[in-house]
Amino acid sequence: MFKGSMVALVTPFKDGRVDEEALKKLIEFHIENGTSALVPCGTTGESATLSYEEHDRVIELTIQCVNGRIPVIAGTGANSTDEAIMLTKHAKKAGASASLQVNPYYNKPTQKGLYLHFKAIAEAVDIPIILYNIASRTGVNMEPETFAKLAEIKNIIGVKEASGSLEQMARIKSLTPRDFLLISGDDSLTLPVLSIGGVGVISVVANIIPRDIADLCAAFEKGDIKRARELHYKTLNLIKAMFIETNPIPVKTAMGLMKMCDGALRLPMCEMAQENKEKLIKELKAYKLI
Repeated sequence: MFKGSMVALVTPFKDGRVDEEALKKLIEFHIENGTSALVPCGTTGESATLSYEEHDRVIELTIQCVNGRIPVIAGTGANSTDEAIMLTKHAKKAGASASLQVNPYYNKPTQKGLYLHFKAIAEAVDIPIILYNIASRTGVNMEPETFAKLAEIKNIIGVKEASGSLEQMARIKSLTPRDFLLISGDDSLTLPVLSIGGVGVISVVANIIPRDIADLCAAFEKGDIKRARELHYKTLNLIKAMFIETNPIPVKTAMGLMKMCDGALRLPMCEMAQENKEKLIKELKAYKLI
């Protein structure tokens, strides 16, 4: 159910508010271009600057617009366990297919604290949970042994792994049950992660090139490694451009340049430095996106 190109969906803004019409158009764009699942209210969706009301509304609207055509994995993580439970309860009530739960950020829990945090969420809300390990954002790395313990909980079904370490990902695969999902959290590592047993990617760059990322995952699944490798190298420079400043600044800027949405960001996310914007424009032109 959860595999292939799953898009970490941006939250479009206009005049300081969530642009619901733009969001609806983006959802249709992804479904038309082979996206396997949508992930609203993650890091790329600027969840940290959404009010509770906006957060709930974006998830509700995404589920309504998708209307069962593909899964919706709602970003409902928080650095407060009670808050994560509250957001996850809402997502389940709204009809989300699963919840994406980021490691608690800033407060840097121990491995025991991480285990107890996710265990409490899983026990409070009966919804499939995908963990999200990204130490570069949260300040804490979840160790493979902790994943192994959490994988024993029936509704904790996988991980979006963005540690950047293929060794760690391989250890997670070796320590968890066969059906525990390994999902790439780094666009540049999608093909390597698939090669060690991953099932897909929760992608940033697929916001602007959904068909190519979907085709890369599909080609690998069919055993067409040559085609998957071609797409890996085709997308590599564009992927690099998506991270020349903090995500989602480059992808939102690209979408604005491509007239996909307004491209507006919320502080503390701000407009790109001109020299980086020029690098981004160069790659968008090379890819024939503008």
